[in-house]
Amino acid sequence: MKNFLGEGPGSVPGELGEEPTSHKVKLVAVDLDDTLLSKDLEVTDRVKAAVAAVRAAGIYFTVATGRMYQSAARIARSLDVDIPLITYQGALVKNSLSGEVLVDKPLPLVYARQVIARVHQYGYHLNGYLDDRLLMEHDSEEGCHYAAIAGVEVEMVGNLLEYLDRDPTKVIAIAEEPLIDRLKDELTPLYAGKIAISKSKPYFLEFAHRDATKGQALAFLASYLGIKQEEIMAVGDGYNDLDMLNYAGLGVVVANAREEIKRCADYVTMAPYGDGVVEALEKFVPVGN
Repeated sequence: MKNFLGEGPGSVPGELGEEPTSHKVKLVAVDLDDTLLSKDLEVTDRVKAAVAAVRAAGIYFTVATGRMYQSAARIARSLDVDIPLITYQGALVKNSLSGEVLVDKPLPLVYARQVIARVHQYGYHLNGYLDDRLLMEHDSEEGCHYAAIAGVEVEMVGNLLEYLDRDPTKVIAIAEEPLIDRLKDELTPLYAGKIAISKSKPYFLEFAHRDATKGQALAFLASYLGIKQEEIMAVGDGYNDLDMLNYAGLGVVVANAREEIKRCADYVTMAPYGDGVVEALEKFVPVGN
C-alpha cells in the first residue's frame, strides 16, 4: 500500500508515526457493516456527533457499502449525508437527497445467468437485485438473516433464471465460508476481466459488473467532487474494501477486521466498529482548523 503517512503498510494499532502533513483530508468514505455501524447494526450517538463535526468543517462524508441503495440511504439520511452514496459495491452511485443517479453499472444478464446456474448446482442460497429490490428464489434461514441485517422487504420470485429478463444490479451467493471460498476459487479465474467477484462478508460472495467496485466508484466520486486522490480517507474492514482502501490517500481499517485486512492498511484503529471510525476521524480529519 502507498506510504501516505510516513509509515509502512500494516501499521500497529495506535502506533502510527507522523500525522499526514502534505495533504488534508477533504473526502471521507466509510463502509457500513462491521465498520461505521455498531455490532448491533446501529449508528451510535458518538458516531453521529463525529460525522456532524466533520461535515460542519466543510469536509465531504459518504458511505461506501455493498448494501442496497434503499438500505444505505436510510442510514445516510440519519447522518445528514448530502452527497452521492456508493452502494452495491460501487454498481450504483446515487444521491440520497435528490435521487440523482451518477453511476449505474448492472451485471450483464448473460453472466448473471451463468453464475446463477452454477450456484444452483451447489444448492447455495441466492439473492438477486433489480430496481433496488431484493429478490429471492425461496424462503430460507440465510435469506431471513440477510433481510434482517439490511432492513428491507424480500420478494420471493422463484427461479431467478426464469425471472430475470434484464441485467440485475448484482447477485449474491450465501453459504458457509469454506463453501464460499471454494466457489470463489472456482469462478474467479473463469470470469477474470468479465465480472467482479468479491466477499463482502465471510459467507457472502458477490457477483457484479467488472467495474463495480468500491475503489472505482470512489475514484469517480472524487473526480466528480474535484477531490484529489491523496485528499481521501477510506475506512473499512473487509475484503471488498481493499481496492477502496488502496485507492484512497489514507486507508484505515478498524480493529475488528481480520488480520489479513489489517496488513493492507495505512492505519489500524485501536477501537472496533463505529468507535474506530470516530478514532480515525478525530485523528486525521482537520475539524476546526
